[in-house]
Amino acid sequence: MREYYDRRAREYDDWYRGTGLFAGRDRPGWNEELGALVRLVAGLSPTRVLDVGCGSGYLTRHLRGDVVGLDQSPAMLREARAQAPSARLVCGDALALPFPDRAFGRVFVAHFYGHLLAAEATSFLAEARAVGGELVLVDAGSRGGAPRDEWQDRVLEDGSEHRVFKRFFTGASLAAQAGGRVLHDGYWFVAVAAESTRGASGGPAPQGGWGD
Repeated sequence: MREYYDRRAREYDDWYRGTGLFAGRDRPGWNEELGALVRLVAGLSPTRVLDVGCGSGYLTRHLRGDVVGLDQSPAMLREARAQAPSARLVCGDALALPFPDRAFGRVFVAHFYGHLLAAEATSFLAEARAVGGELVLVDAGSRGGAPRDEWQDRVLEDGSEHRVFKRFFTGASLAAQAGGRVLHDGYWFVAVAAESTRGASGGPAPQGGWGD
């Protein structure tokens, strides 16, 4: 997975912007819903924030407060330095967060949780709850259908082929896993928030292409 995101770093935001490999995709309502998501992220109260799997920094730049971005991909972090210059960036493992308990007021996670297998997801939720007072998860909507997971074969602009695990959520299904409340329940995106209390537990191809 690290090699995939290293290779994809320079083209990652094409997914958000509808350019590159995504220029010809039919994604009705995408721009409007993406705008709503950006407003939601920008409207979160300022605090000390850890952005896990910050990637290119596309959403990181909208977070308010003292922001730390963490990603395992050096190439992604190079992109994030340009887009979110005020954030402190750390190369590290999201499943073994290199921070003490309650180091952050909020842990923000966008389009990372949905790539985790079941055991990894459980481990990650425990890590996130340990280091942050609140957990905000943003991930892929189920496109009007039921929640599902699938393995996807993806081809990048350089021609390299990669197999990636991906889950799609309704707002309710993601909130149930996080133990929180729904912030956004859309066609393309869902977002939930949960207090990170210690001890809490944790199909067909998607329309418009493979995505995040």
